[in-house]
Amino acid sequence: MQALVIVAHGSHLNPDSSTPTYDHADTIREVGAFDEVRTGFWKEEPSIREVLRTVESDEVYVVPLFISEGYFTEQVIPRELRLDGWDVADWDSDGLSATHVTLPAEDVPEKTVHYCGPVGTHEAMTDVIVRRAESVTEDPNVGDGFGLAVVGHGTERNENSAKAIEYHAQRVRDMDRFDEVQALYMDEEPEVDDVTDYFDADDIVVVPLFVADGFHTQEDIPEDMGLTDDYRTGYDVPTEVDGHHIWYAGAVGTEGLMADVVLERAADAGADIGDALEVVRERTRKTPLAGD
Repeated sequence: MQALVIVAHGSHLNPDSSTPTYDHADTIREVGAFDEVRTGFWKEEPSIREVLRTVESDEVYVVPLFISEGYFTEQVIPRELRLDGWDVADWDSDGLSATHVTLPAEDVPEKTVHYCGPVGTHEAMTDVIVRRAESVTEDPNVGDGFGLAVVGHGTERNENSAKAIEYHAQRVRDMDRFDEVQALYMDEEPEVDDVTDYFDADDIVVVPLFVADGFHTQEDIPEDMGLTDDYRTGYDVPTEVDGHHIWYAGAVGTEGLMADVVLERAADAGADIGDALEVVRERTRKTPLAGD
């Protein structure tokens, strides 16, 4: 038997924080790729510390629903899972290339835990960003005449925070689909506050590389970009700012195709998922856009 465990941050203050995690778990559960699919959270129940005890399978694939490598993926999650012998050096990562490490867990030594890198640094995330642009514009062919901004938090405390943003912005740029592609940040330069300064295109799609919609994506970023003076009054999509039309997409992690990235991570670690990838891609990519 094999199990998939999706671990995420969660929130005591935002009940919607865990919704994408549950949604992607449900999607994967429906395609029958694993005997069990479980979720665990840092700030909600069931906790990461206890989640392995809820699993009956001998082989467990743990996929962090986080954007970048750093404190949570390298310290908090391995500690809470009680991974025996964990050493971040085993990932041999440059901040983008963590794949998986196979270790026992102290609390459940009879189980083999395949601890995977975060979804945010997997190459499949690039497709989710593009799909998010398609969803918000209601155009499956969006690109020509549009700019795309990939937005991250950014922080001087963790250089890896920006690496995932730059990585996916460059991958989209290499597709030669959008007229312009720019990585922007909340807490470092170039800042999302000045989004219109970085584009010549009249239409700009803004996709935040966040797992769930919350304080940053629903309040800070819309106000910082000038979509509204008060997030509580709402804003139009698109909204005209400085002569540009801003198509604000909200958190990338709410896109259904994210389930594909979770499966990719588990498959890379050796999970036998059959044709689940193809089924999930087919189902999520065929989800009707609002204008279809």
